[in-house]
Amino acid sequence: MDSLPIVLPASPAPPRRAPLPILAPIVPVAGGVVLWLVTGSAFALCFAALGPLMMGASLLDATRARRREHRDSDARAEREWAFAESELTRRHDDERTALRLRHPDAAACLAQSPLRSAEPPDPATPVVVGAGSVSSSVRCSGGDDRRAREFRERCRVVDAAPVVVALGGGICLRGARPLIAAAARALVVQLGMRFGPTQLALRGTGLEACGLGASPHAARGGRGRFALAVDSSETTRTEADAVIWLAPADAEVPEGVTTVIDIIEPRRASLRTPHEEAVIAVECLSFAQAGAIMEGFAVSDDAAAVLPDAVSLEELEQPVPGRGLSAAVGRSARGEVVLDIVEDGPHAIVTGTTGTGKSELLVSWVTAIAARNGPDKVVFVLADFKGGTTFEPLRGLRQVAAVITDLDEEGARRGVSSLTAELRRRESVLAAAGARDVCEVDMPRLVIVVDEFAALLSEHPDLGAVFTDVAARGRALGIHLILGTQRAAGVVRDALAANCPLRISLRVGDPADSRLMIGSEAASALPGGADSRGLALVRRPVDTEPVTMRVALTGAADLHTVERLWAAEAPPRSPWLAALPTCVPLADLVVSEAAEAETLVLGRSDDPAHQAQPAETLRCGEERGILFLGMPGSGRTAALRALAVQRPDAEWVPSDPEQAWDLTVGWATGSRRPPSLVLCDDMDALISRLPPEYAQQYAQYWEQILRNGAGTTFAVTAARASGSLGRVLEVIPRRALLRMPTRIEHLAAGGEASSFVRDRVPGRASMGDREVQLAWVPDDADGTDDPDGSDEGATAAAWTPSCAVTGVISAGARSVAARLRKAHPSFEVIVAGTEATEPDRPCVVVADGETWQRHWSLWQHIRADGEIVIRAEHAVDLRQLAGVRELPPYARPHAGRAWAIIGAGAPRRVIIPELMPR
Repeated sequence: MDSLPIVLPASPAPPRRAPLPILAPIVPVAGGVVLWLVTGSAFALCFAALGPLMMGASLLDATRARRREHRDSDARAEREWAFAESELTRRHDDERTALRLRHPDAAACLAQSPLRSAEPPDPATPVVVGAGSVSSSVRCSGGDDRRAREFRERCRVVDAAPVVVALGGGICLRGARPLIAAAARALVVQLGMRFGPTQLALRGTGLEACGLGASPHAARGGRGRFALAVDSSETTRTEADAVIWLAPADAEVPEGVTTVIDIIEPRRASLRTPHEEAVIAVECLSFAQAGAIMEGFAVSDDAAAVLPDAVSLEELEQPVPGRGLSAAVGRSARGEVVLDIVEDGPHAIVTGTTGTGKSELLVSWVTAIAARNGPDKVVFVLADFKGGTTFEPLRGLRQVAAVITDLDEEGARRGVSSLTAELRRRESVLAAAGARDVCEVDMPRLVIVVDEFAALLSEHPDLGAVFTDVAARGRALGIHLILGTQRAAGVVRDALAANCPLRISLRVGDPADSRLMIGSEAASALPGGADSRGLALVRRPVDTEPVTMRVALTGAADLHTVERLWAAEAPPRSPWLAALPTCVPLADLVVSEAAEAETLVLGRSDDPAHQAQPAETLRCGEERGILFLGMPGSGRTAALRALAVQRPDAEWVPSDPEQAWDLTVGWATGSRRPPSLVLCDDMDALISRLPPEYAQQYAQYWEQILRNGAGTTFAVTAARASGSLGRVLEVIPRRALLRMPTRIEHLAAGGEASSFVRDRVPGRASMGDREVQLAWVPDDADGTDDPDGSDEGATAAAWTPSCAVTGVISAGARSVAARLRKAHPSFEVIVAGTEATEPDRPCVVVADGETWQRHWSLWQHIRADGEIVIRAEHAVDLRQLAGVRELPPYARPHAGRAWAIIGAGAPRRVIIPELMPR
């Protein structure tokens, strides 16, 4: 508002008369007389006549100028008054507009919805009772005539402005019954549009008489809200915070009412309050007008007030199944709310903060669809990312193919592959049938329901692109999304939101989220607390305004009814491939061609890209082999045991180094032929038990065997593929990577960083780009007590002297000689350097390597004509004294093992029982 006063023009002063000219007319008169006296000519006196003429002319000119100045002054004053009048009109109009915005009546509320405060009304709340003259803040200055005084009076009052009184003082309307009822309707409608039903409650016996009984404010009573009663003098007064009293013209004003309006006609009434009396024009509404406005209340956001506090799903009548998937999910002021994800969708977004009933809505929606549509028409995949309990009650529904809780990284990748595969499968089915829509083929619709979609995207951003792709192509393929999230802004991409025309919003905290969802801020204005739980605003493509509904709650009885209804139907095919089981017994895996193709079952593989979990097999005798890498307890030995059960003729590589060496050397040299299946457990542990030179040679043998072993399949396990074993294991074409102790070892074994799982279940292996759960059999299923061949018993014949003279290289010669003397009494056992007492008896000479070098001639004699025995602890002496350059058979030291050589023969491993540890 303008704060400066209006400046009024001053009254114009009358123009001052010009003075009479005296000297100017005297000069020509005096000049004429002088000329007449000098010349004596009478014509000189004519010049003297000019003086009076000049005087008269001056008087006439002054009069004309004075009149012109008077006219200009009047015109200027009129212009200033016109400006003042227009300024007064403008300021009064602005003031009147501001007052109407501040205090709108029913007509102003209808023209522009008033801005509502979150606070309910109170006794001091102003209510507009009509239009009249009110004090104005416009002021003026200047001017002191009658016109100015009248202008000042008009400045102080603005006409046709809202006249307000305090609501708490009560209002008494007196006059003809139709007039006071019409005025009461206007007052109640005004308050009803300014305050919602959660803030204002209407009571009283006069509501029905005035046609206000259908108001949502009257439907729910007070319950802590500001109560306004509409009563008449013919009834008792209703207990309320304020009252609108209807009375005849001559009735007494009831006690406690401080505002009285005597209505003479609609545009003329007298107002009386304790402070003033005034004439006003009251506002009136007819029955029809009030009814139309009440109906508008029912479809606005105030419709929450007329909704029941709770709705059960069994109370709703589900629609007859049609081409779509229609379902009644709640109740609005006009009846049941039916949603069709096919016709209204094809996809939907549901928003709502925690505790508003979003999960209950999703459960009721799924149950309502399943109540009228069997698994041959609809299949559900339910995903919950806020704890995993939302959809647990729905697991028993026949239509529910999968219930997914929080995904790990592996589960997210499987989900991406499963959804992509489902899209391809449905496209191929439509293409094969020559159809353009799923309605034309016998294929159920797939509804994917996600609770906490934002949590899904934050943990697995890759799924966002998949859901966008599903949303773009889902209508024709019969795939529909129902995405629940606490807020849509910044979570649901524009490309995805554009394909989700069906929007449901429960209470949200940000008005921007409400506008994004339903086009208005109504969802953010929903009240909080327990009463608003399950209160939602629905906007379908056909809705011009959001529809308020109370979400139906699903009970255990509703679920049992739906479960029993479709219990006889076959379970649907799950489009979301279930995770591999943590244990797959071998008996559960059947391969029809196993007998013909010598196919062995390794386990069950996970192939979400084709929505299948086929058996992972190994072609025995055709494939070179498979390597199982993993830490102890990861299921390596169990995998070999499962293969052994399938091929009883399989041969285990013993874990005893001597047995393993002999077997491996036989295969490498060709003296033995390996069977069609060879099983070697913990090859790295076996190699680590060999001395370095033996370990290197053993690895070379295995590399040779693996490269040349045509017709044999090797199944090998190891904890790591490093060192001398790495080159050997690289020859094996297939690799199964089980649980590794650290990420570094996982990477070193050939795994990807993203596939490392610290707590990977035993038997779960990564083979190429697929996960495999290896087959499991009991420990004794292969019929052997020790499949590892870990018996460390005798691996060679016990040694006895076989020549006339025998040389033994061993430390502690005297002790060893005493033992041998006792074990072989028929032989003379002596220590080198002593003479034999009986030259004709067979003799055994014992000494250490250094002693034998001092008695070199004796050593050469024994080497040429007898037998030499070198204990396994003295492998260096085998090379130095016996001249053996090739590795002898591995002999375990400190276990009574030795190498025996006769003549030019190769060393052979023998056991000297007398020298075994006791």
